[in-house]
Amino acid sequence: MRGLVARLNLQRFFIGEGPQSGEIILTRRRIYILPTRSGMIFGFILFAMLLAAMNYNNSMAHALTFLLASLAVVSILHGYRNLHGLRFTAGRSAGVFAGERLSFPVQVSNPDGRRRPAIKIGWPREAPLCIDLPPAGGQWVHLERPATRRGRHTMGRFTVYTRYPLGLFHAWSHLEFDRHGLVYPTPAAAQPFPHTLATETEESNGQGRGVDDFAGLRAYAPGDSLRHVHWKTLAKERGVMTKQFAGGQAPELIFAWDLLNGMDTEARLSMLCRWVLDAERLGLRYGLHLPQAQLPVDSGAAHRHQCLTALALFGQQD
Repeated sequence: MRGLVARLNLQRFFIGEGPQSGEIILTRRRIYILPTRSGMIFGFILFAMLLAAMNYNNSMAHALTFLLASLAVVSILHGYRNLHGLRFTAGRSAGVFAGERLSFPVQVSNPDGRRRPAIKIGWPREAPLCIDLPPAGGQWVHLERPATRRGRHTMGRFTVYTRYPLGLFHAWSHLEFDRHGLVYPTPAAAQPFPHTLATETEESNGQGRGVDDFAGLRAYAPGDSLRHVHWKTLAKERGVMTKQFAGGQAPELIFAWDLLNGMDTEARLSMLCRWVLDAERLGLRYGLHLPQAQLPVDSGAAHRHQCLTALALFGQQD
């Protein structure tokens, strides 16, 4: 039983308590303190001063040695109180493209009326972020790391620490949230769209998503392109309306995996990613056909995210 408790304590000491959901509060058992290099040198100096004071039986030297030692002991308490009670909450990470930096937002809250200076947060072996928390306040920090490959990336373990107030002791805690971020494929260079079209007609009278003549307004529906929103109506507080057009019908494209035969997997994903981005930018309707997933023709931010997510996770387990 004692061996199990010792192993659990060592695990918390080196790697924390593993991924957690919800809010994390720094309690007494999550905070560890050890001397820094400066603190160890300070301790050797105090020991030498104590030996000299005993050798010469100098009361002033004794008093100075014990005064400095008491300051060091008090700094342990201040360093511990600087972290104790802090609350951490993880936000949602926005998707990025391979080659960019993936950001994980974390909110740090100070629940009491004491100022918390010199709080440092960062990944192992990377430069930390330093923040000062006001009394009963909070701050969002964004932990960033390079997104070198596509797919789902877990947030991983990061460290919160302080060397306040004298730099003699290092107080820290390892935290990890059950969060992940998506990295989409790197978009390829722009190329013409494929000639595979989806010939769906929304309404038999020809008034659907045409591109020629303005045909009126209708209520906004989720997935409608922002390019077709009637902003003047919204500015007059008459609700969100979408412009309709009659005449020619906007092309509806199908981006299929088989259209890119002869290319390797990553090159295909990059090309499909480029087509999805360009079609959404132009306000076109498009679908995505992959070997293991087929997304129907649609448009809008939600559809774009769904397509890019399918490309990011292609060939990987969810």
